[in-house]
Amino acid sequence: MLGYVVPDKGELKMREYEVYSSYYCGICKSIGKRYGQIPRFTLSYDFVFVAVLMAALKDEKDNIIGRHCMIHPVKKKAIAESNDAIEYAGDVMLIMAYYKLMDDYHDDHSYKARAAAIGLLPTIKKIQMKRNDLCRLTKDNLQFLSQLEKDKCSELDRVEEPFAQIMLEIFKIGAQELKASENSVKLLSHIGYHLGKWIYLMDAFEDVEENITKKTYNPLLYRFQYEPVKEPVQEFKERIKPTVEFNLLHYLAEISNGADLLDIKKNKGIIENIVYFGLRRRTEQVLGNIRCSENDEEEK
Repeated sequence: MLGYVVPDKGELKMREYEVYSSYYCGICKSIGKRYGQIPRFTLSYDFVFVAVLMAALKDEKDNIIGRHCMIHPVKKKAIAESNDAIEYAGDVMLIMAYYKLMDDYHDDHSYKARAAAIGLLPTIKKIQMKRNDLCRLTKDNLQFLSQLEKDKCSELDRVEEPFAQIMLEIFKIGAQELKASENSVKLLSHIGYHLGKWIYLMDAFEDVEENITKKTYNPLLYRFQYEPVKEPVQEFKERIKPTVEFNLLHYLAEISNGADLLDIKKNKGIIENIVYFGLRRRTEQVLGNIRCSENDEEEK
């Protein structure tokens, strides 16, 4: 998820940050135990939100213990012991990583992406045995998105939709597997859908310069009819910024509305931090309203 779904560290209490970090390490340990060492290199802080949010549907206490790891062999790290939510987040992360790599290979003929995908293939085959529907849905929607990009689609809502559907299903299936209430499943589906639209638009706006330089697709260039000879890049971004900001804030409002109604059993402070502070801060950073700090860069 591209390093967007992270907390605002400055607003987290020390205990909350320890729990948040323990989930990150817990996902890493869970992947290593179940699938070996290679898949652990796909680890991303974004999926900690999935794990913490899914775990919060149950009131079981977090079992956090101190252990050594290969990154921190001397000092013990706080690690959340594996549970259904942590395992689910790890599987989702690997699914997303694999199909994104394959998508990059097919679109850009990136042999580096293909080699990385081949390294993950044995793991994906194991995951497909228990999560084949989610794997197929992710693959199909990314392929549809790829076709829209090849067709140079200029409709933002339409091009955001495939990734929004992937995120909707990730949150919906996770809630169903954890036997959440019907209302929680609906709310999490709503959160996932708008989070997917927010992520896609964030990525599009952040990549405008790179896409112009590389002459690759970006829906914003077609939606707002960018003409390189007539308009400098920064002027173009300033011109489209109000509309992009309006859409991003609308998605954040919908995510917040869903989170407000969730029956959160634990770690409410972490979830509220990400939803109300972290996502907003990353929005402001991408829009250029504030600068990224060193801590923000570390979590990407």
